[in-house]
Amino acid sequence: MIACRMRQPDKGKRHERGSAMKNLTPQHQLDGFIDKFTPDIAAQARALIAAMSSRLPGSSVLVYDNYNALAIGFAPGERTSDAIFSLAVFPRWVSLFFLKNALALEDPADLLKGSGSVVRHIVLKTPDMLDLPPIKKLMKQALRLADPPLDPVQPMQLIIKSSSAKQRPRRPAC
Repeated sequence: MIACRMRQPDKGKRHERGSAMKNLTPQHQLDGFIDKFTPDIAAQARALIAAMSSRLPGSSVLVYDNYNALAIGFAPGERTSDAIFSLAVFPRWVSLFFLKNALALEDPADLLKGSGSVVRHIVLKTPDMLDLPPIKKLMKQALRLADPPLDPVQPMQLIIKSSSAKQRPRRPAC
């Protein structure tokens, strides 16, 4: 069971759009964020979130409905800086981001993309790509290197961290 709660907004920052969002549970808010996407992308996002949640017991699921994408981080606690993985939902695809030690991961299949100094990602064309042995191996390495690590006995929690008032369209242009 996932414990759900809303992070208290910091003064001076906008974390929610409108008063209607304040009355929804975190799960309902996440569902609303996902519903903005096409049915195919929404189904893929839901399947990937469920798969990641089941693979990462004890993680906090940190949700950011940002300008560019819907980002769902998986961390050992509430601190975004401790997130190990993130799913980024875009209008046409979902990417799995490796946020910690990505440059130290052994990637003989050359799956990790990106040129930044910290983060790498893999575009997931289908949810079952998470079951590919090279991706499972990368995730296992990332979990082994994570500091702080996930505590599997910690209850999982869903936390809405922020929602941007201004966003790019969530559905591709025709």
